[in-house]
Amino acid sequence: MNNIPSVFWLVPVASLVSLGMALYFYLQMKKAEEGTPRMQEIAEHVRKGAMAYLKQQYKVVTIVFVVLAIIFSIMAYGFQLQNPWVPFAFLTGGLFSGLAGFFGMKTATHASARTANAARQSLDAGLKVAFRSGAVMGLTVVGLGLLDIAIWFVILNAAGVESLITITTTMLTFGMGASTQALFARVGGGIYTKAADVGADIVGKVEADIPEDDPRNPATIADNVGDNVGDVAGMGADLYESYCGSILSTAALGATAYAFCPETQLKYVIAPMIIAAVGIFLSLIGIYLVRTKEGATMKELLHSLGLGTNVSAGLIAVATFAILYLLGIENWLYISFSVIVGLLAGVIIGQATEYYTSHSYKPTQEISAASQTGAATVIIKGVGTGMISTMIPVVTISVAIMLSYLCANGFTMDVNAEALSKGLYGVGIAAVGMLSTLGITLATDAYGPIADNAGGNAEMSELGEEVRKRTDALDALGNTTAATGKGFAIGSAALTALALLASYIEEIKEAVARLANEGDAHMAEVLTKIQDIPAFMDYFQVNLMNPKVIVGVFIGAMAAFLFSGITMGAVGRAAEDMVKEVRRQFREIAGILEGKATPDYGRCVEISTRSAQREMIFPSLLAIIIPIVVGLILGVAGVLGLLVGGLAGGFTLAIFMSNAGGAWDNAKKMVEEGNFGGKGSECHKATVVGDTVGDPFKDTSGPSLNILIKLMSMVSIVMAGLTVAFI
Repeated sequence: MNNIPSVFWLVPVASLVSLGMALYFYLQMKKAEEGTPRMQEIAEHVRKGAMAYLKQQYKVVTIVFVVLAIIFSIMAYGFQLQNPWVPFAFLTGGLFSGLAGFFGMKTATHASARTANAARQSLDAGLKVAFRSGAVMGLTVVGLGLLDIAIWFVILNAAGVESLITITTTMLTFGMGASTQALFARVGGGIYTKAADVGADIVGKVEADIPEDDPRNPATIADNVGDNVGDVAGMGADLYESYCGSILSTAALGATAYAFCPETQLKYVIAPMIIAAVGIFLSLIGIYLVRTKEGATMKELLHSLGLGTNVSAGLIAVATFAILYLLGIENWLYISFSVIVGLLAGVIIGQATEYYTSHSYKPTQEISAASQTGAATVIIKGVGTGMISTMIPVVTISVAIMLSYLCANGFTMDVNAEALSKGLYGVGIAAVGMLSTLGITLATDAYGPIADNAGGNAEMSELGEEVRKRTDALDALGNTTAATGKGFAIGSAALTALALLASYIEEIKEAVARLANEGDAHMAEVLTKIQDIPAFMDYFQVNLMNPKVIVGVFIGAMAAFLFSGITMGAVGRAAEDMVKEVRRQFREIAGILEGKATPDYGRCVEISTRSAQREMIFPSLLAIIIPIVVGLILGVAGVLGLLVGGLAGGFTLAIFMSNAGGAWDNAKKMVEEGNFGGKGSECHKATVVGDTVGDPFKDTSGPSLNILIKLMSMVSIVMAGLTVAFI
């Protein structure tokens, strides 16, 4: 058993503090008044719909998890193709990921009406309720993530697992459970929310010429439910997996790079865990800094949130130097700079996303202006803006990879065996740096759907014009923070996925070693030939002249487009059903448009729920099946090509879709604020069409792609034993 240093216990302590503060913010929110009886009634409808959907989703996911756990158990105990701990790690990853989404959504559904009610008092009061409720999501994700990591680290050490490489690669496999749960949550929630949103917008705004979230629209409750199941539960599960994946892949790289010295090795393994633990405390400082003044402009509101996130990022940057120095990391100064690189990359991607999606800036303003010539030019301009917006994130991630590699290697670009391991550790810890203040970063993201629901509640409850103006301001801010959060999630996925590539190599070596220990002479011979990364690449012929690698790259890039096409089609089919239902109710239920009859909200909720449950299964299983098939047919070289192609294609496509969708949404908001004719004008209808096209871009396919990238990596790692069995 490894001697666990006393500093490690900061990790479980920080996780418990994070969960304790999440509970505190939740209880503070619950103490706030929920408003008028009408506001409470609407909030209850949304809560019931969200919980009913989540219950159905978890039933489906449970079946999938049980089947996969049985398969992993057979592989582990029947054929010795996996570490025996894998089935249990897989299940805990899925459980904790699901819990993160559940607690976040439960909070959000209680917070929206309270945010609207607080906005009756002031803009600052509404912002605080919404943001601190969003902080429950952020703190729950990091708290559960670190708790899961700490528990497994202690269990595996107590169980007598001597090798830190085995411990870290085993822990890494619970990421597949988290990724699988996250993909179901993202895809299912995205289909649910966008079916309702598109139906509500097309029939309500464009055809019936009634406001957004008007209580006469039958799809409004389903739309508000969807914001929670997609952008709260889905995002929470997604970033839980990114957070754990970055920490564990870096720990695994540290175990490999410094295997020659057990004492040093342990320090490098726990370093990312300690950085993440300290990041929790610094995120709390940032959360308390977020406040604003009455009548604040969009830029001032963005500055309020930016103050909290930037202060937390600055503090963790300074703290990293002290953490790595006190841990006794031999190249602590250089690795600290790798962490700074990750932090800066996160800030730059966030700022770039804000620039391309906020109507405070030229790109989105130009999309609004394009509405003067119709919906077609709005769509053309939005697609072009989304494509252009990929440049800064891609260049930023590319520079971050190079700089973090250089820093960890003492500013050399050597690619020998030792340099590769150390450099890749630098890339991994840069991802940890980017996600180290996730407690507050995710709070800004979860704030978005809470503010959106608050606006819907205010509209349906017919609150005063001044209140509606405040909730509109909070909602517009939420659109931008949600887009920024998605860009941040995708950026962190890119760095994490690169670190997972190196972890895949280590898991292949571990799988070969297991089979060699079982007496397989061929595997014993293979093991002697793949001891370091260059030797591994040479043995498996992982080079650009190997057609298996090229074919893998093409399949990986295609998988991103295939997955997006399937999920877009799913939203389209579900939206068609919703549009038909809303039209039917307007036609057949007398008095709806006059406000004399109550729409059948439940029927629309049922359509969204049924469509999401039916449509989410195939694309989610596709992400699991593709890596397995490629591994069996093309081997290790093909899988590495697949992961590289999926990373490059998926990352770029995800940025494009998320930013284009966010820009279309805020272009519509800009018109609704009175520009280019305001609500009900032809320009408004043109931007609504752009917004409905962008809805599945930004809330279904785009954000799901970063999970696809990581899930394919995780599946490849977990199924490494099956792949090497056919060498």
